[in-house]
Amino acid sequence: MTQSASLISEDYRKMQEELHRNPNYGVASVEYAPLVADVMQKIGTKELLDYGAGKGRLGATLEDMFDEPFTIHHYDPAIPQWSSPPAPCKLVACIDVLEHIEPNLIDNVLDDLKRVTAAIGIFTVHTGPAAKVLLDGRNAHLIQKPATWWLPKFMDRFELAQFQRMPMGFWIVVERRAG
Repeated sequence: MTQSASLISEDYRKMQEELHRNPNYGVASVEYAPLVADVMQKIGTKELLDYGAGKGRLGATLEDMFDEPFTIHHYDPAIPQWSSPPAPCKLVACIDVLEHIEPNLIDNVLDDLKRVTAAIGIFTVHTGPAAKVLLDGRNAHLIQKPATWWLPKFMDRFELAQFQRMPMGFWIVVERRAG
């Protein structure tokens, strides 16, 4: 994917920027911090790209969990200070993001995740409706598809290392494909 491929429409970016002003929006990543910390320890990295970082709560939670300092890079097109395209990183976490992507842009976003995942990615996907509604009345989860819809999209771009169902969806650990 080239950097010029669209990852978010301007109207939706503005809507997400407004939604992130709500302190209760974009907070799900905190519950996945132990899982991300476990992967960080297993692969021996002290650097993480939080792709779709929202308020940065994943990084803040991880900082409380680790005694040693580590580097966290944030990317979120709806957060002005984190909206620049990120550089590749050994470990990429994309937590509670993909189901919020505009359906016509999901392949662009997955291609960008492939671009930035230098080694390992950990991604969560909720497959049903969200509790929150967008300002235009749509459910906040724009893509509500089962794992059988998502997995081929991931497998076209990555090697699957781990798949785990959750009550509301699934999480996966993927590896960058050689070559």
